[in-house]
Amino acid sequence: MLVSAILEAKGAEVATVPREATVGTAVAELVRHRVGALVVSPGDGTIEGIVSERDVVRSLSELRADVLSRPVSTVMSSSVHRCSPEHTVDSIMNLMTEERIRHVPVVRDGLLCGIISIGDVVKSRIGELEKDRNELMEYITAR
Repeated sequence: MLVSAILEAKGAEVATVPREATVGTAVAELVRHRVGALVVSPGDGTIEGIVSERDVVRSLSELRADVLSRPVSTVMSSSVHRCSPEHTVDSIMNLMTEERIRHVPVVRDGLLCGIISIGDVVKSRIGELEKDRNELMEYITAR
């Protein structure tokens, strides 16, 4: 299965935040969109970083409440793993496991066109396993 199939099913909407927004604003956006990460982008489809709940919590443990008034750029991860719609879901699952990440922005022609989360990968894999199971059951019961 390809990443493009996941995007077709879930949609291409990506929650973003500009690098100069405060961490408090980013937290509000995480809650509003009910997501675990925001792509940091000036709004033109380019990716400057990614900020996750994990980034916020780590910063809170170091800087306490002061972190909420700081810019997102101070807590975001600027090294962002990306994929294309043509990548396989298995390759993204391996990337997430090896790099211990939960979100991978999808890029087409250098511009953001979606995002894949670990939940999307798990849902896709469960769907494939259920399909295989049903095919095996049909094969067994058809005899």
